Amino acid sequence: AVAIAKARASLPVFWASYEAPKPSEGGHSLKVRFPYGTNNGEHIWMAEVRKLADGLYSGRFANAPVHLPGKHVGDLVSFREADISDWMFMRNGKIVGGETIRPMLKSMPKAEAAALRARMETP
Repeated sequence: AVAIAKARASLPVFWASYEAPKPSEGGHSLKVRFPYGTNNGEHIWMAEVRKLADGLYSGRFANAPVHLPGKHVGDLVSFREADISDWMFMRNGKIVGGETIRPMLKSMPKAEAAALRARMETP
């Protein structure tokens, strides 16, 4: 919850780069919460993010949904900004953002966590 709050608070950084990326920036992705069941939600990274009309956004599932029957990697879906739980993009080959990735580093094997930290602009 803390990582999501931090990511949502810094969304303007994402949108600024999305709207006017520097030559060294690309791969803009959003992590979006999709509800399932009565009180659950699955957070999935979205690629090919686009702003639509009426406060909607679209993107393609960048990883396989587990709890969304009939949905697959690459499927195009729409969502609202309130559903965004994280963001990231690449700058000079490093991951910018990705706040929800950081808490998971503690539970990863040390070598894997170290490799991921090395790919993050601010580990």
